Amino acid sequence: MDFNGFRTSLARKDPPAELDAALKALWWDAKGDWNKAHECAQEKEDKPGAWVHAYLHRKEGDLGNAGYWYRQAGKPAASTSLEAEWEAIAKALLGA
Repeated sequence: MDFNGFRTSLARKDPPAELDAALKALWWDAKGDWNKAHECAQEKEDKPGAWVHAYLHRKEGDLGNAGYWYRQAGKPAASTSLEAEWEAIAKALLGA
């Protein structure tokens, strides 16, 4: 799936089955369900999952927790808008 397909899939009720947990987390976040997004991010215990987890805690306003997850992901703490970070993570995870 490419980024445009991922964005288009947000019109659906449920995320596409082929998405891994990190992308499902971003999908649920875009749908406005932070809790479900966080559950999905916690399922993915690798660097991509940690990156999404960091983004979610940044969005929540818990910058200390976000910092921990950015370090786990091997990524610097984001300084862009949340929207720009969401898009950058999605594109990276989709291989765009």
